[in-house]
Amino acid sequence: MTVRPETAAALYAEVAAAQSEWKLPSITAGVVRDGALVWTGSRGQFAGAGGELPGPERQYRIGSITKTLTAILVLQCRDDGLLALNDAVGKHLPGIAFGDRTLRHLLSHSGGMNAEPEGPWWERNPGVSFEALAAAMDESQAAGAPDQRYHYSNLGYGLLGEIVARLRGESWFDLVRERILLPLGMRRTTYFPEAPAAEGFSVHPFSGRLAPEPAYDAGAMAPAGQLWSTIEDLAAYANFWIDPVPEVLRRESVEEMATPASADPREALNAAYGLGLRLQADDPFLFVGHTGSMPGFVAGLFVDRARRMGAVALANATYGKCSSVPLDLMRTLVTHEPWLPPEWVPEPELPQGEELLGHWYWGNTPVTMSVSGCILQLTGALTCRFSPLGADLYQGRDGYFAGEKLRVVRGADGGVDELNIATFVLTRAPYGR
Repeated sequence: MTVRPETAAALYAEVAAAQSEWKLPSITAGVVRDGALVWTGSRGQFAGAGGELPGPERQYRIGSITKTLTAILVLQCRDDGLLALNDAVGKHLPGIAFGDRTLRHLLSHSGGMNAEPEGPWWERNPGVSFEALAAAMDESQAAGAPDQRYHYSNLGYGLLGEIVARLRGESWFDLVRERILLPLGMRRTTYFPEAPAAEGFSVHPFSGRLAPEPAYDAGAMAPAGQLWSTIEDLAAYANFWIDPVPEVLRRESVEEMATPASADPREALNAAYGLGLRLQADDPFLFVGHTGSMPGFVAGLFVDRARRMGAVALANATYGKCSSVPLDLMRTLVTHEPWLPPEWVPEPELPQGEELLGHWYWGNTPVTMSVSGCILQLTGALTCRFSPLGADLYQGRDGYFAGEKLRVVRGADGGVDELNIATFVLTRAPYGR
């Protein structure tokens, strides 16, 4: 499966423009669609100081994309009953500063914690042990109270990595490898770089010359940004977010991670965050994924789960447009090869709920119950999809009634008199008359 030649040319033009405009020593990118890596492209001749070329098999450091893997480990622990997302951090790390923050706060950057750990800038210095990290933590440096606003915190993900390691009795990276990378076939995603790997550079803003950047072991902060990966591995990872692998994480948990949990109030969905995932509106669709940066490297991975496509980009520069290139690539893809909605096919008979189909009224407001994809769907002034829970009982899947119960109320003759959705009463005639 590939893209059309004109699409490939347009995708490559996006990569070439980013490399040229932002003076990237090298950049490599890929596009996935319907479960396959359908296009890759690279530009720049300096994946290394000696003039090495980039490519889909060459490793780059992925920075904070690492956080998405740490978040998966937390959700796995939750699904296995080892923790609850509303647990206080101090329950799992007794005596720690910020112990009253919850795991949900840390996952969504809504706990008001300071962005970086105390001491020298962790990204540009050798990492420290968790004991040293914890000893240096100071609540007086908090950026604010919890639940006040979105405030990105690398420090919070250092704590999350330690929590899952203690709960499972294994190192953070061993858990990443065993519980995520191996099941997804991501064998070129590693803790340290493995050849062929790009060298990280900064580009002098005036001379245009390259200077090498350090690549230290982040130690206790590794869960926030340590890993190295390739376009081919990240393509497999992007496909996981579109089609979750139950061995790694349940679909329902993936959907929970991709639901807005906090946001910059100035940006709303243009800068929202779920549980370990960045969210970017593309009305009426939603991109989910993460950006990444470490000294000498910038990266981005985003998918559109509804349109079953995604894109990744990796570059070896400290600064420059790369993180948003995946968004540009997806928009370019659908411009040249428009997304086709699923083909309509006749619906089979419902095992439950056929008698609920048709017109209803909420007071005198008309609504309609129909079926799409074997799922009951209420449309009109009230909108929601419903799944059966038992005889005459359904639960809302989305919209205003997400999680609420729909109860079928029957008369003495056994026929349906009304539908009651969390006190919203629907009848076959206006006001039931």
